[in-house]
Amino acid sequence: MSPAAETESPSKPGPNKILDEILGVAIFDLNGLPREYFVTPENQSTSWVQIVFQALGLKSLLMSSLKLDSFQHISIHLDQQTAVVMRSKSAYVAILLKGPRHFPSDTAADRFGQWVRQFEQNTLRQHPRFKAA
Repeated sequence: MSPAAETESPSKPGPNKILDEILGVAIFDLNGLPREYFVTPENQSTSWVQIVFQALGLKSLLMSSLKLDSFQHISIHLDQQTAVVMRSKSAYVAILLKGPRHFPSDTAADRFGQWVRQFEQNTLRQHPRFKAA
């Protein structure tokens, strides 16, 4: 089996498979303020970003009120999409995915989390499917 076929298998999706499932991306600074948005031809709207902004504000309030130490991710289930928010080294990355999403296992969630934490905004700037909004 070729390395490309190996990375695209359903049990271990490669970066291109993940990018194909993304409808939009929003980058927030560590204070929860939006910095940059990317849209795709399938979804030109950035209205979902307002919901993520509110969720990050709520997360901040809950973490300080309840004295919580860590933040793993936020999943926001919309009508036909799911927004997932994770913290990378220098920002919060919100990704709008096609359809309802439920991670079937902790391993799948961990793998997706690793991809998001290593995520580079330049990937979207250079990818023909994504456009800065």
